[in-house]
Amino acid sequence: MFRTMLLSVLVRQKKKLFLIALTVALGVSLATAMLNVMFDVGDKVNQELKAYGANLNIVPRGTALVSELYQIDNDENQATIKYIKQDDLVKIKMIFWAYNIVDFAPYFTTQATFNDKPITLVGTWFNKHLNIPTGDEVDTGMLAMKSWWTIEGSAMQDDNLQGVMVGETVAKQWNLKIGDTIELISPHTKNTITLTINNIFHSGGIEDSQLYVSLPVAQHLANKEGLVERVEVSALTTPENELARKAAQDPNSLSRAEWDTWYCTAYISSIAYQIEELMPDVRVKAIMQVAESEGSILQKTQLLMLLLTVLSLICSALAISNLVTANVIERSTEIGLLKALGATNKAVAMLVLTEIFIIALLGGIFGYFIGLGFAQIIGHTVFGSFIEPKMLIIPLVLIMVSFITFMGSLPALRFMMFLRPTDVLHGR
Repeated sequence: MFRTMLLSVLVRQKKKLFLIALTVALGVSLATAMLNVMFDVGDKVNQELKAYGANLNIVPRGTALVSELYQIDNDENQATIKYIKQDDLVKIKMIFWAYNIVDFAPYFTTQATFNDKPITLVGTWFNKHLNIPTGDEVDTGMLAMKSWWTIEGSAMQDDNLQGVMVGETVAKQWNLKIGDTIELISPHTKNTITLTINNIFHSGGIEDSQLYVSLPVAQHLANKEGLVERVEVSALTTPENELARKAAQDPNSLSRAEWDTWYCTAYISSIAYQIEELMPDVRVKAIMQVAESEGSILQKTQLLMLLLTVLSLICSALAISNLVTANVIERSTEIGLLKALGATNKAVAMLVLTEIFIIALLGGIFGYFIGLGFAQIIGHTVFGSFIEPKMLIIPLVLIMVSFITFMGSLPALRFMMFLRPTDVLHGR
């Protein structure tokens, strides 16, 4: 009997029930899209932010970090400066979080004389191909990390030992153009090299007054083959929390459980610690302005996604409430007759809820797949990449459907509970 009545209602009220299914589908589709993007947005946002510079700086242990960052050059500093072995740099890609290391680039800064004027020469990797002892191969270098630079000319190659990238300030000062040659002299070793201008670049910073060459060129000019002064690292990281901040101050203060959690999470402090484990002669410092900005942007983005999800569910619940209430009012005569024949409030409520839940479930399934499509549109439009569907969303969708359907049905159920058969059957 219950099944017959249920099928009868589904057939007779198909237009109104279709509107309920459509409402649920729209709410669930938006929630599904937002949740998929929210769970996947961490790496996407981090990947986007990697285009704006490094978040880790590696210097030799004992070297003043400020001097390395700003190339402070004086006799005392030159006498005490330490170096990192170039051959050790592959170890950066051998840590536990190796795949979170997006790019890294070493730098060797030396002074040279051009037209009897001092000038800073920086050696680096532009797009270096590395074979890692683990069997992996990577391409890394400065050009990927400085993607905001405006560069004229073809991309500089690491095997171009006669080429040089000239900063915009230097080019304007000496009226230099691509293809011109310049002669540099080392004030310390008196080595002389002649280079051809391959690029003129604009960085918007101190780099515009410098020259960039392939790393072996700068090393040869300073007679420091196989050595680098510092390394910039761009890594995908998890936003810092209390555990990460506690570990950054003193890793030894962590309990065993805290240690395992911290070490196996891509916090910037744990990545720095792991690099120092494999390279004990270096000091790794996080560039906290970058790291904290990434965490803040990520948290705000995820909060925005969550708010949109909640608001879409609230709107769906309100719309369902109106539709179900209108449906119950229209069927008040039928419900009154059922009560007059002995049906209890519980039985009538079960009938109404069952039909609404069936329709809502169908709408939820349809909305889930629409939401996956919306997620891909957002992924390709905003991040230019695929959003991976998360299996966790499926049970969340079932919970969402049940929640918004039940909450939306409460006003209609309340109306039905107080509906008196005598009033309805007599037209009152």
